Amino acid sequence: MPERKSMRRIKECLRLHYEANLSQSAIAKALGIARSTVGDYLLRFQRSGKVWSELGSVSDEELEALLFTAQKPQAPSRPLPDWDQVHKDYHSKSYVTLQILWQEYSEQYPDGYSYPRFSVLYREWARRHNVYMRQRYVGGEKLFVDYSGKKPHIRDVKTGEDREVELLVMAWGASHYIYAEAQETQRLADWIMGHRRGYEFFRCAPHIEVDDNLKSAVTKACRYDPDLNRTFAEFAQHYGVAVIPARPVKPKDKAKVENAVLIAQRWILACLRNRIFYSLSELNVAIRELVEKLNDKPMQRLYRSRRELFQELDIPNALPLPAQPFEYREWHFSTLGFDYHMEIDKNYYSAPWTFAGQPLSIRVMEKTVEIFKGSERVAIHEKRNGKYHYATASEHMPPAHQKHLQWDPIRLYRWAEKVGPATYKLIQKIIKTKFHPQQGFRPAIGVLRLGKSYGDDRLEAACAIALKFDFLRTGQVADLLKNGRDKLMEQKPIATVSNTGNVRGRHYYSVADAQTQIEF
Repeated sequence: MPERKSMRRIKECLRLHYEANLSQSAIAKALGIARSTVGDYLLRFQRSGKVWSELGSVSDEELEALLFTAQKPQAPSRPLPDWDQVHKDYHSKSYVTLQILWQEYSEQYPDGYSYPRFSVLYREWARRHNVYMRQRYVGGEKLFVDYSGKKPHIRDVKTGEDREVELLVMAWGASHYIYAEAQETQRLADWIMGHRRGYEFFRCAPHIEVDDNLKSAVTKACRYDPDLNRTFAEFAQHYGVAVIPARPVKPKDKAKVENAVLIAQRWILACLRNRIFYSLSELNVAIRELVEKLNDKPMQRLYRSRRELFQELDIPNALPLPAQPFEYREWHFSTLGFDYHMEIDKNYYSAPWTFAGQPLSIRVMEKTVEIFKGSERVAIHEKRNGKYHYATASEHMPPAHQKHLQWDPIRLYRWAEKVGPATYKLIQKIIKTKFHPQQGFRPAIGVLRLGKSYGDDRLEAACAIALKFDFLRTGQVADLLKNGRDKLMEQKPIATVSNTGNVRGRHYYSVADAQTQIEF
């Protein structure tokens, strides 16, 4: 029985229906209640035998008694179906619908309930029997993915300490068929490549994948409209899969994988608890053996294995794998520099100079680096290995740089010449060692700007040391100045005595000074 304070809401519901002529959906939205609740209030009032004009003289207590205590359950005037059998048939096969079951019922009872009423009565029965949340899984439709909270371990060969690794679990909705593997982390690369290996293990892909709101999969969690990680979204597009993240704090949305994770913990982690593994590959070999046994094991009640159900239900209805597996890629976002280059993993890649100062997105793949302005690809380069390499396309340069490549170097040379001869030689060497002179502008300017912080005299001394040891990076010259190593060049040798045979004398030290190297 509702509280007295809700009587005003019930009266308002009836008023909006009988006076304002609003629909049930509009009333529900206006009062902030469920549409089914509005329907329940209206139905109860209709059964009371009262009319709206008589309601003004009825008190809240009388209305409450009229709607919630005065009514007695009435015997059904029409034959009811066997709801247990209806529920069993509805969940047994993907092609059996409530419409089909109602047609069979109406053939047996021509004077029975209409299809809308049949559907309402079934759902009320299911709710009373606490089975309404049981999800109906169609073969090949849904795959559930999650990480296990309990983790396997790998022992470090050097230290002898155990460290935890992740356990990824995938489970099909219809067949319960399971795949599991150990991973180093839950980061994007492990998440994506674990999916690819899982799909290859299944030899097919689902129509829908339900994931937890993992950061590797979902960049922004939302109950209604979550944002997928861009790489994961491209992965789903490659395989034709629709990704539906589970709602936050709603474990029932992924009950299948929660159960699969529990099974994996019992049948995999429990079996491996006394074994020691020294590598991830060694652990995954053992996990694969147990997964195969688990999938071949007959399930209780069904008396059939997961593999049998997978081959019967999921494989025929799932999506075929594409000819080429998904190539892993990562997305970065940055602003194109004044020298029309972008830094990725300590290497530099050019883009058209007209985009200088604008935000661009970069897709880093196994062998290539692609730069995009919005959805348009504006540059593509072969991926460089190592560090501090430049990939510059001549068509990305402004016309002045293409025609007069020496203008900017000359300007830098003049700047360096004002500091000193050693600085001039170092800047000249930095620029000439690059394939394109523009590739040396950034480190050259970085070196010259150090004079503003430390003074031109110290910069000149540091450049002399850099030339001696072939230091061509800005950070190396900056390290000389930061630690005061440039000042060591200014130190004079200390005079020595020559009146004893045990002392080497000034001639020896003059030779030694000439051979002295500064240690860094």
